[in-house]
Amino acid sequence: MRLIKYGEAGKEQIGVHIDGKNYDVSAFGGDYDESFFAENGLARLEEFVKANEGELIELPADVRLGAPFARPSKIVCIGLNYRDHAEETGAKIPEEPIIFMKSTTALIGPNDEVMIPRNSVKTDWEVEFCIVIGKKASYVEESEALDYVAGYVLHNDVSEREYQLERGGTWDKGKGCDTFAPMGPFMTTADEIPDINKVALWLKVNDKVYQNGNTSNLIFKVPALVSYVSQFMTLLPGDVISTGTPAGVGLGFNPAIYLKPGDVMELGADYLGVQRQTVVAYERK
Repeated sequence: MRLIKYGEAGKEQIGVHIDGKNYDVSAFGGDYDESFFAENGLARLEEFVKANEGELIELPADVRLGAPFARPSKIVCIGLNYRDHAEETGAKIPEEPIIFMKSTTALIGPNDEVMIPRNSVKTDWEVEFCIVIGKKASYVEESEALDYVAGYVLHNDVSEREYQLERGGTWDKGKGCDTFAPMGPFMTTADEIPDINKVALWLKVNDKVYQNGNTSNLIFKVPALVSYVSQFMTLLPGDVISTGTPAGVGLGFNPAIYLKPGDVMELGADYLGVQRQTVVAYERK
């Protein structure tokens, strides 16, 4: 099953994506939030969809899509988790997963505009495969980790490199700016992906391919990440773990390439769909 949310930003309703089309399921009630995942919502929703087969209202093809779930309690990100990306940035291959947090206020829909922060000159792109947690997880054993996964989602981990690397402290300040976490177009449930270790992902800027990777090259795989992160914080249903990006980010080129207003990013992954964002200059909201 593939979950979507649609409609005006901040007023999205719930839906599902079936065979390339989007359908309204607002009659199911509620939201795709912590309670939904914690209270067997996926199974109940699947029964609802089956019971209403042929009766669901199809949505217009151009309907705006939001992130496919409610704002999570946290977005946990893993840094330098592809060997080729670590090498292109000149960083040491990590011996343990690098953890940083991305502000949940950065969350936007998959095709919303990405806004360059005020005074930024080094805004960059990162296509990522993300884990969505399905039930409360604390001190999870790696052998049981996949039991805690509800599904997966595509993420553009937009990053401001000066803020991240040149301003001191943690990486977080370059990761959590408004609009820096486009997610979607849908959340794909775990049963829909036959092998999470063989998922291709890619990203283009202005029609030029910059990233072309595969989860087979993750240094720390999905079960290891769920287990590892749960040793340091309790993961709640609906929380997101972004697993890292392959080589091809703007920072990795010589000279570096950074985003500017008018640029168009397109990115996608097997089973997770495609995103498209236009980059815009900073504007006070």
